[in-house]
Amino acid sequence: MCGIVGYIGPKACVPVIMEGLARLEYRGYDSAGIAVAGGGHPLQLRRAPGKLRNLAEILAKDPVQGTYGIGHTRWATHGRPTEENAHPHRDGTGTLVVVHNGIVENYLQLKSALIAKGHKFTSETDTEIIAHVIQDELELAASQSPAPGTRTVEANESQAVVTAPASLPLEEAVRRAVARLTGAFAIGVLSAAEPDKLVAARMGPPAVLGIGEGEYFLASDVPGILHHTRLIHFLQDGEVATLTTSGIKLTDFQANVLQLNPQRITWDPIQAEKAGYKHFMLKEINEQPRAVRDTTLGRVSLDTGKVFLPDMQITPEEFKKTTGITIAACGTSWHAGLAGKFMIERLARLPVDVDYASEYRYRDPIPNPSELGLLITQSGETADTIAAQHELIAKGSKTLAICNVVGSAVTRLAAGTITTNAGPEIGVASTKAFTAQLTALFTLALYLAQVRGTVTFEHSLYLVGELSKIPAKLEEVLRTVDDQCHELAKSFSTCSDFLFLGRGIHYPIALEGALKLKEISYIHAEGYPAGEMKHGPNALIDETLPVVCIATQDPNDPSSVLKYEKTLSNIQEVTARSGRVIAIAIEGDTHISQLVEHVIHIPQTHELLLPILEVVPLQLLAYHIAVRRGCDVDQPRNLAKSVTVE
Repeated sequence: MCGIVGYIGPKACVPVIMEGLARLEYRGYDSAGIAVAGGGHPLQLRRAPGKLRNLAEILAKDPVQGTYGIGHTRWATHGRPTEENAHPHRDGTGTLVVVHNGIVENYLQLKSALIAKGHKFTSETDTEIIAHVIQDELELAASQSPAPGTRTVEANESQAVVTAPASLPLEEAVRRAVARLTGAFAIGVLSAAEPDKLVAARMGPPAVLGIGEGEYFLASDVPGILHHTRLIHFLQDGEVATLTTSGIKLTDFQANVLQLNPQRITWDPIQAEKAGYKHFMLKEINEQPRAVRDTTLGRVSLDTGKVFLPDMQITPEEFKKTTGITIAACGTSWHAGLAGKFMIERLARLPVDVDYASEYRYRDPIPNPSELGLLITQSGETADTIAAQHELIAKGSKTLAICNVVGSAVTRLAAGTITTNAGPEIGVASTKAFTAQLTALFTLALYLAQVRGTVTFEHSLYLVGELSKIPAKLEEVLRTVDDQCHELAKSFSTCSDFLFLGRGIHYPIALEGALKLKEISYIHAEGYPAGEMKHGPNALIDETLPVVCIATQDPNDPSSVLKYEKTLSNIQEVTARSGRVIAIAIEGDTHISQLVEHVIHIPQTHELLLPILEVVPLQLLAYHIAVRRGCDVDQPRNLAKSVTVE
């Protein structure tokens, strides 16, 4: 969610931190700040509400210098996006600062206890409490073993109760402090009293450590430091890292020494740049052919039709005995899961339930150890998805993950992962991660079908062949429909409502199309099963309501043709009431052009693969409408890329 970048090393730290925060802007934020010290300079703090450029303007007018520091972009959870609520937050002495991603659930109780001790707070945030709890631990230690030179501050002074040389190391104070916190947190801490030291701790939201040549980094996500080092340690829950000029020391919350486990990241940093596109979202829409191709690479054989899923801790025999699958996901990933249900049930003949991850653990699910859990997530750090995974495991189910980030929390808990290989996705509204997830789900469905013997060799060979053609067909869609979507945006960008319709596996794509539009253009949009129109939504239709209908078909599939014919009936219901229809149809379908005002054609493919092609025009339509409305496409208001709090 929020962005963190910390640095310690020989370089001037401000440019390193500001550059890193800029590379994390995609996560979504509403204020920013930086704290630096060292090199003969005192602890200095600068903060600003709004975009990072506001902080840059402040730094240009009132620069700061130092050899170590930490920066933060905040997405508000407690308190408005103001300068006072922006991170970093000071303790009462003004010599210690904290940045924090997550939520401290017991912050009100902690705040009350600290106020009773004389602490004074200047913000509405839960993060400021963490700084004061660390201060409290330092003061408790100092009072038990007074250090020479301790000075007591009078009660009428504006700063802290006690200012004293630390009687225990900062990292130990952090360990003691986090033991008092409940909730989710990834924190970075620095103190002017202990120069050239950064301390980080994690319980929930992601944090990574970067190991460079004589320099060390802390970040909330890999792109923030990838331009400086590819050697990354993913901080685990319950770990505390101490970064100094001589290296990184890792312990658990009980001070037991742990080994660093650095991984070499293979992403090309240029993948996180716009590469000439106006927005990251447009770049990522155009990267979908590569993302789909890379997700299938090495997993399917065009010669035999066989699917390979390496690194699975679940055996083929266990897959064969599985009685069902529960999919848990959020947002766009939940839509992918809905489409995956159709794929798995049709190919593998295995029942699938799809749950909102945010709801799963609160409905007291019935345990069934013979079922598998499947978590779908772009970041692998979504708090709701992790909570659902813990619940599934607690109920006795093994879990699989479909994820874009190797080493993330969900993948570490899973008994097997299908990585989507989409590369870093910067735009908040997910595009290439979604089509890569659909590809991974189709691959999993075909694998399960082969293991369970529900698909023939000939049909496997055909399906793998159709899958291999999808990247080229995506390229054709991108080449042929972008201009059309740009023109449609001119007619529909002033509308206040949209309706998206689909049947069967195309209904989740209608939901996804509606979500994309509302996320980035702020137009109210709703996805609906086409067959449900007569049960209420028909009342909404008039000449002002655009209705996007997914009216595709696989002519080789009788059930697909039947759904198409039923959808044409729904379209006629809309046009009879003066509704304005935009239809997504298969190339060569001339019949539908006689019924509707606008048709966007896509190539023909297998019914279960059509969603990968269908969603692209919907993404482009949403994009062009949002641009025409002057919206912030890459960073929509009130949204964050990785939702690491519930």
